Amino acid sequence: MTWLITGGTGYIGAHVSLAMAEAGERVVVLDDVSTGVPERLPAGIPLVRGSLGDRELVDRTMAAHGVTGVVHLAAKKQVGESVEQPLRYYRENVHGLTVLLEAAVAAGVERFLFSSSAAVYGVPDVELIDEDTPAVPINPYGETKLTGEWLVRATGRAHGMATACLRYFNVAGAVRPGLADTGVFNIIPMFFDRITRGEAPRIFGDDYPTPDGTCVRDYIHVADVADAHLAVARRLATGDGHGDLTLNVGRGEGVSVRRLADLVAEVTGHGREPVVEPRRAGDAPRAVASVARITGELGWSASLGVREMVESAWEGWCHHHPGARAAAHPGAHSGAPAR
Repeated sequence: MTWLITGGTGYIGAHVSLAMAEAGERVVVLDDVSTGVPERLPAGIPLVRGSLGDRELVDRTMAAHGVTGVVHLAAKKQVGESVEQPLRYYRENVHGLTVLLEAAVAAGVERFLFSSSAAVYGVPDVELIDEDTPAVPINPYGETKLTGEWLVRATGRAHGMATACLRYFNVAGAVRPGLADTGVFNIIPMFFDRITRGEAPRIFGDDYPTPDGTCVRDYIHVADVADAHLAVARRLATGDGHGDLTLNVGRGEGVSVRRLADLVAEVTGHGREPVVEPRRAGDAPRAVASVARITGELGWSASLGVREMVESAWEGWCHHHPGARAAAHPGAHSGAPAR
């Protein structure tokens, strides 16, 4: 069988594409490359450049490559931007998915894996978030992901398609430097960006009802996220449990922002005390996954820890920002910090 991976040149998408190809799965990538990097893909994986909104292109791609399963990762994903541009997010994330599902049904695709997000939960006040925790998203990005889940499940039920929705938590790290996250939207790259500018990392709020007053999050290595996609794709391919799966993908362990900042300091050696700024609107004190369901369904669990995430992310950051190491140790070189 052949898997169509949408958004396969993105940060997470490239890791999923690589993991599935290295495991012997046949894959083809469809991506408009608006935020992706084609060079992330290993040789031998076909790349079709174009938009999911182009139904003819999607049809041709599925027919030409004999697609029998879809892994859908392509989406706009910045929370703040979604608040400012909700129409764009609904168009890209919901309309694009609708076109893809229509094409999949027409092509007789039997398996569909949807990349969702923990953003569907909003800010639940629970110790561990399981898949039955009410989904109450608080921004358009989370709304589009929840709507996407509804569309995928309904289509699967109506057309006999095995489906899965993966709600992953805070993704970090890289399997090799060239595949690292190049954006500055998540906390670890945000720390690195400040260090590279010669500035102290920022912590937003230290008065939360948590052990050290900072937010607690569930961080998961992108290699584990990719491995989870592979495991779920293979479950769908067996036909075992035909229907739909909704699974959290995390480590089930919380790490505070303060602890993460300390770990970044250890790995980079930057030596700058974080500055504490006011809370950001919408930040939950704690968001940690229950991973009992994915372990029970698949026998799967994450294998990499937070230090490995930070170390590999730092190597990737330095790969893309050659002045970062010098900026982390300003006393060890002359001249101004790299910017």
